Amino acid sequence: MASGLIGRFVRTNPSRLTTAARLIPSRCTASSTDNGGKASNLKTFQIYRWNPDNPSKPELQDYQIDLKDCGPMVLDALIKIKNEMDPSLTFRRSCREGICGSCAMNIDGCNGLACLTKIEEGSKETTITPLPHMFVIKDLVVDMTNFYNQYKSIEPWLKRKSPASEPGKEILQSKKDRAKLDGMYECILCACCSTSCPSYWWNPESYLGPAALLHANRWISDSRDEYTKERLEAIDNEFKLYRCHTILNCARACPKDIASSSYKLLTCRINTGPGSVLNLISLSDLNGNGDDSEKGGGEAKAEAEAETMEGERTDITAIKEMVGLKTMMKA
Repeated sequence: MASGLIGRFVRTNPSRLTTAARLIPSRCTASSTDNGGKASNLKTFQIYRWNPDNPSKPELQDYQIDLKDCGPMVLDALIKIKNEMDPSLTFRRSCREGICGSCAMNIDGCNGLACLTKIEEGSKETTITPLPHMFVIKDLVVDMTNFYNQYKSIEPWLKRKSPASEPGKEILQSKKDRAKLDGMYECILCACCSTSCPSYWWNPESYLGPAALLHANRWISDSRDEYTKERLEAIDNEFKLYRCHTILNCARACPKDIASSSYKLLTCRINTGPGSVLNLISLSDLNGNGDDSEKGGGEAKAEAEAETMEGERTDITAIKEMVGLKTMMKA
C-alpha cells in the first residue's frame, strides 16, 4: 500500500523521473504527412505516464511530432498526440485561452498553463509532468481536492452583518474601493503558484498556500464585506499563514502575472508587532467604522500607507520598506 502511494506521488526531481522512465523505454512517432516537399521539423515530448489500473511505476514516454503540422502551444501538441498517436493520454483542458486554469502542469521544470506556453523549437525535447507534490489520478491529471478545500476554508464569498439598503439590490462600492481588488480577483485557481511553493510542499495540510491567501486578502480588502475581524482571526495561525519564506516561486509561476505582494499585506495586517498596520489601525477601522477626524497623525499615516499598498501592485521590496516585513515574519 505504501509503495503504491509513493508511486502515485509526483516527485520534483527530474532526474528521478527520467531514470524511472528509462527503465521502460517507450517512444511514439507521429505518422508522416505530405508537407509539400518541405523538410520536417520534428520535436520530442517526454510526457509523464501513470495508469492506476497498471501496477507498474510511472514512466516518461517519448512522443515525436512534426511542428509544421502542429499549433504553437504545448496544449496543441498534447491534443495532437491524443488525437493522432495515443488516445489513452489523459490531461485536463477546456478554454484554450488561459481563462479556466484546467491545463496547469509542469513544463520543463516550470509550472504553467499548457494553452499559454509556447513550444520551444530550439530545444531537442520538452518534458511535461503533472503539478509537483500532488497525488496523481492518471497521467497529467492531479487530485485538486485539498487545494479546493483550502480555498473553501477562507469562505470566498461576501459576508454581511447589516442588510442591504434595498432588498434585492446589489451592494455598490466606489471606483476607488473597486480598484483595491485589482491584482487579486483575476486568480483562476489553476494551482500553479501553490504547487511551486516549497512551504506548501512541506505542509500542504496546514499551510494555506499563495492561492488561498490571495483570495483571503481579496475578501478582507473588499469594502462591502463586514467580517474583516473574523476573517483575520480565522487565518491568524502559525501554520496557516506564517509559513511563507518569500521564496517567490509563486510570483514566477503565476500565468496571470498577479502580484504576490497582495497577500503579503494580509500578513502585515495580522501582525501586531512594531511597525505593523494593526499596531496603529484598529480592526474596526479596517471594517470602515472609524472616524477619520479622530485619528492621530501616526494612525492616519499608517492607514494611508496601507491603502496605497492595497490599491497598487506594489513590489515586495516596497512592502518591506513601508510596513517592516522582517518584524512580521515568523521563523
